[in-house]
Amino acid sequence: MPTITVRAVSLSLVAGCAVVALVAGCTPDAPPDPGPTPTPSGAPPASATLTPGPDDWPTYHRDNARSGVAPHLAPLGRLTTAWQARLDGAVYGQPLVVGDAVFAATEHDTIYALDRATGQVRWSLHVGSPMRGADLPCGNIDPLGITSTMAYDAASGQLFALAELTGGQHLLFGVDAATGAVRLRRPVEPPKGDPVAHQQRSALTVLSGRVYIAYGGLFGDCSRYVGSVVSVPTVGDGPATSWAVPTSREGGIWAPGGAAVLGDRLFYAVGNGESTGRYDGSDAVVALTPDLRFADRFTPREWADDNASDLDLGSMTPALVGGWLYTQGKRGTGYLVEADRLGGIGGQVATRQGCAAFGSAAVDGATVYLPCADAPRAISVDAAGRITERWRAPVPAAGSPAVGGGAVWVVDDEDGVLYALDPRSGAVRERITVGRTPHFASPTLVGDRAYVGTLTGVVAVAGA
Repeated sequence: MPTITVRAVSLSLVAGCAVVALVAGCTPDAPPDPGPTPTPSGAPPASATLTPGPDDWPTYHRDNARSGVAPHLAPLGRLTTAWQARLDGAVYGQPLVVGDAVFAATEHDTIYALDRATGQVRWSLHVGSPMRGADLPCGNIDPLGITSTMAYDAASGQLFALAELTGGQHLLFGVDAATGAVRLRRPVEPPKGDPVAHQQRSALTVLSGRVYIAYGGLFGDCSRYVGSVVSVPTVGDGPATSWAVPTSREGGIWAPGGAAVLGDRLFYAVGNGESTGRYDGSDAVVALTPDLRFADRFTPREWADDNASDLDLGSMTPALVGGWLYTQGKRGTGYLVEADRLGGIGGQVATRQGCAAFGSAAVDGATVYLPCADAPRAISVDAAGRITERWRAPVPAAGSPAVGGGAVWVVDDEDGVLYALDPRSGAVRERITVGRTPHFASPTLVGDRAYVGTLTGVVAVAGA
């Protein structure tokens, strides 16, 4: 098992790295693993509590439907930097907010609890040594540690994180959100393929007393990986369940939003498989039951060409809008299907040509704000299944949108800019530099602030 160190220290709040490579993970001045140490004095006591609030952001895009909507965010004002917390590595997952704490995890395999008002570190938990890029068969994140968005479980008070560790191990941690104490630690390896060839980028999901972990491959699609979902109880050591895409290789589940949940169904986007002859279950949106049994699937008629050309649906988390499910992947074709009957191959109700979409959409009522590779776009879906494009924003921000305070918030990861767009027209209302961010970054919206994970830590933006 890896070395686990809990520390209650205050890291300096600084502007971040001057120059970083987008794919490097940016771990400036990362401290060496100090080895086994007890919790130091000054750490939160075991009796510490965390009081969740109605405006919390406890999971990716705030809720299990992945709506990305903050209904009580303060009205948009002038944007300013409230604080910047420099951590020990890149923050690829969306920061979470519960009560007065902001939670973030890094590619150095460290989990942080930050003071929501100041950004000061309340506690940090280093769970082990991440995988070095040189030890991976391919990939573009170096080091590779905690990549997915964590999930908070109010029932148990735990914060769940999936860490990739030296040797290609995948270990799930359940951490007391108030104190940083480890309550759960167990291996959750993918059921098929070579473990080291799997990357866990999709957000974790907590549903009905279980944690769901989805697996895809590394950038470059090397070695033998098979897309899959693994589930374990939030408490205790009960048995794990799993489901794997019925393909010989690939079919990764990697879209950053993870599962979109409606009722008792978890919807996952599946990437391309190798087959272009007999259908292999890839290039699809699949519906799984809570016990991870296959329930339904939608697949484009063009699946064989999608597989041959790497133009699959796996790049965007499915969007739930009304009773519909909207999916759009690398090809740029959008498909609308009935959420309670996905329709199998070619079972869509409507299609539209749009943009290559990567990340997760935000859904506010009948409007879907899409994470397009060229610029954010908005579409609407009416009760009859008609799709209408509303606007295309005038900025090349490819991040995953979120909505609140009368604005659509989206990050340009190339230039490190957070934009607040007019939800009616897409026009820029406010903008602020936040520093370089990972691909597909999405802001967390709580109270009167936006929180953004960057290649050096977390930035809090006031004026939301």
